[in-house]
Amino acid sequence: MADKLTKEQLIEAVEKMSVLELNDLVKTLEEKFGVQASMMAAPAAAKTPAAGASAEGGAAEEQTVFNVVIANAGAQKIAVIKALRELVPTLGLKEAKDLVDAAPKEVMTQVNKKTADEAKEKLSAAGATVELK
Repeated sequence: MADKLTKEQLIEAVEKMSVLELNDLVKTLEEKFGVQASMMAAPAAAKTPAAGASAEGGAAEEQTVFNVVIANAGAQKIAVIKALRELVPTLGLKEAKDLVDAAPKEVMTQVNKKTADEAKEKLSAAGATVELK
């Protein structure tokens, strides 16, 4: 069992993956274990004043967790919906359309910087205005 990965090594490997690689990993895990992954939205009550104060007061600390928000879908809504479904494969067509139509809307929560940047790039290329929070 010398080949066994530690939790830290596994997390480090996942952090280095691209969005497409993560998507493939999720699909493989879903098939292997007979489960379905779904995007969880962070409850608004989870934002405590202490967390907000430390984010504002500790400007020296670099933000490591981001929420991806579609501010405006733009004129190419179909392209934005397709890009969104690539990024969040658990979304059905109707759910993705509803998110795009309801802009500004949070589409990914609590993701690392690399994933957030890739999502922003892909959605922006499709014609959406995207914010990272």
